[in-house]
Amino acid sequence: MRVQSSIDIAAPLPVVYALAQDVARWPQLLPHYRDVRVLEEAGNQRRLRMAARRGIIPVSWKAVQRLDPISSRIEFTHVAGWTAGMEVAWIFASDAAGTRVTITHELSFRRFPLLGDWIARRIIGQFFVEAIAGRTLRCIKRIAEDTGVA
Repeated sequence: MRVQSSIDIAAPLPVVYALAQDVARWPQLLPHYRDVRVLEEAGNQRRLRMAARRGIIPVSWKAVQRLDPISSRIEFTHVAGWTAGMEVAWIFASDAAGTRVTITHELSFRRFPLLGDWIARRIIGQFFVEAIAGRTLRCIKRIAEDTGVA
């Protein structure tokens, strides 16, 4: 399963990147995130416990976040939860109008051999990933454009 979401934000890349990388603040900034805990931090890498909502349905997972501000990229590897093994990349690009953010999620779902592809695509990909990532991007866009500061 590969899911890609993009958005154009009328704000400078450093502002957008600062909001996106600061996952510990997401529950205060993004209404669909219930909790984010930094379990361990070393350099540009963090181990996280994350919890969000898709509508009324709670979801949670553990992930490793890797920050690469030089190449304007943030990567996550989901290490526990239904999405364990999922690789996520946030890619930021400046343009004349501001910043384009693209999030790519990749997952081979092997828990159920006969239904794995369908579950990954329909339930995890369309129902959860697209909804949560899309809402995250829209919220970051609103905050960055309204305030212009992280």
